[in-house]
Amino acid sequence: MEPAPLFSDISGLPEGGRAFWRVCPDGVRVRVAVWNDGGNETVLICSGRTEYIEKYGPVVREFLNRGYAVAVVDWRGQGISDRHPKRPQMGHVGQFSDYQQDLAEMIATATECGLPAPTVMVAHSMGGAIGLRALLNGLAVRKAIFSAPMWGIYVQPHLRVLARVVSRTGPKLGFGNRYIPSGDEQNYPEKQPFTGNTLTNDNETYKWIQGQLARHPELGLGSPSCHWYSLAVKECAEIRALSPSPHDCICFLGTEEAIVSTKAVEDVMGRWPNGRLVTIENSQHEVFMEEPHVLKLVWSEIDQFLKG
Repeated sequence: MEPAPLFSDISGLPEGGRAFWRVCPDGVRVRVAVWNDGGNETVLICSGRTEYIEKYGPVVREFLNRGYAVAVVDWRGQGISDRHPKRPQMGHVGQFSDYQQDLAEMIATATECGLPAPTVMVAHSMGGAIGLRALLNGLAVRKAIFSAPMWGIYVQPHLRVLARVVSRTGPKLGFGNRYIPSGDEQNYPEKQPFTGNTLTNDNETYKWIQGQLARHPELGLGSPSCHWYSLAVKECAEIRALSPSPHDCICFLGTEEAIVSTKAVEDVMGRWPNGRLVTIENSQHEVFMEEPHVLKLVWSEIDQFLKG
């Protein structure tokens, strides 16, 4: 392992973190960060599309305060891990299964850094698809915490026909390495004012995210490629058909969710024998970055879940 940058100038990032470069079996380099305050268990954090390690500083801190060690990864194609060689602002992956290599490197890094065995997985949005696939593959954790997991992608009704065409034929017609229709290289918080955003109802948190990207624009990411979208649709369908897993599970979903398919989440959780879906009133996509009263509820639920 070689040391990698960890942007400590971003507020909310706990002290004591260490970041490393890891090279996956296919040669892609990813960034992994770990924190270890002497806990007996480790939490693996699987972030969403466009996200990066530093954005999870407050979540890392909450788990550190609860006595856990923590590991986080920048998925390939985002953060400061290796990106698309020609269009670094475009979200892209060769195969959706490639993300499992990144997850394996996160676990290997935690082990080599002396962290305890991982027992809890936290997975948000795209990380929810990656995380569920890992659980189905036998990931050795006891409990899973999902936040607005991407087990289906929400598409506005008037765009659904176009979305199906893009997912089924876009890559075959040679558009795989292009942005999805209406997509571009801009970061969402960069181009979208707080009013009307689909991430959070908390203005201060939204400003905090915008400030991170202004200070470190290299962390930002634009829209996905048609190839990524096609793979994501296929992966969501496959894991929905295979789920649930035998792990204890809690899943948070906001009533104002507008990015992932609420129907898909409700379908999977409705079949999860030892899983519980917690619906959060007046919450958007970023449940862990919502208003204070939402965070209080979420962490109270997590505490009960982890002790149960």
